[in-house]
Amino acid sequence: MKNLKFYTFGLLVMSLSFVSCNREENLALDKELINTSADIDLTNELDFNSGIDISSDNSSYSDRNSQQSNAIAPCASVNVNNTTPGVFPKIFTVDFGTGCAYNGITRSGIITITITDYVMNNGSIMTIERGSNYYVNGRKVEGTVVYENTTTNTAIPQWTRTITNGKITNPAGVVFNHYGTRTVKQTAGVSTLILADNIYEITSGSHTITKTGGASLSVTVVEPLIKKYACNHISQGQLDLQGSVLDGILDYGNNTCDNLATYTHSNGTIYNVILY
Repeated sequence: MKNLKFYTFGLLVMSLSFVSCNREENLALDKELINTSADIDLTNELDFNSGIDISSDNSSYSDRNSQQSNAIAPCASVNVNNTTPGVFPKIFTVDFGTGCAYNGITRSGIITITITDYVMNNGSIMTIERGSNYYVNGRKVEGTVVYENTTTNTAIPQWTRTITNGKITNPAGVVFNHYGTRTVKQTAGVSTLILADNIYEITSGSHTITKTGGASLSVTVVEPLIKKYACNHISQGQLDLQGSVLDGILDYGNNTCDNLATYTHSNGTIYNVILY
């Protein structure tokens, strides 16, 4: 198995800004929930990438700090319960200390990653548990994330991601609870060692975010989302957004690498969207 760095991308990867919208005040709450959705996707992507990186069967599972990695910062320490290739389960403890900055993202605290088999094998399970002191860019991140390999065609790897007891506390102390399941396939780049030709397709899934004592936002895939590794944003596909104000479709466009999308409200009004 190649040393694959598999990148999953959530349904809303970045914050949204509505342009030329005369309902800005009414949309404020839903935008806050959308921003939190982006934070959730970012943290899940980071942690899964970390799991893929440290669990590669091309690694001895030791001396990770001396190796250059796209997912694990050199300032983080990694320990594993056993270093024998092919022996499972393996339990990795990733400690980011009191502050570990890498690629513009600062993490602190500890996550534990358990794998039952090589992550590219059908039936393998990766479980990510966030410690009580785990922070990403000043946001406290909690909960358990399980990635199960459900591949039926080895040329198209597939994972199902399930989040339970998810919680994000923003720097202002506001708490958002969340849960959901998504299915992601890698549709290109499987047979190569480079990352630039990788393409991922989010075929289904929904996610619910609830502000403590407040409103909630439901995000559901209605047209498969295309995420090219070479693009910063999702380039094609549609999401159904249901919130306190939002009731419509977010469309990512015609598969062009850009930061533009459109939101069509249930009354037919169309708003331009910028992905930051």
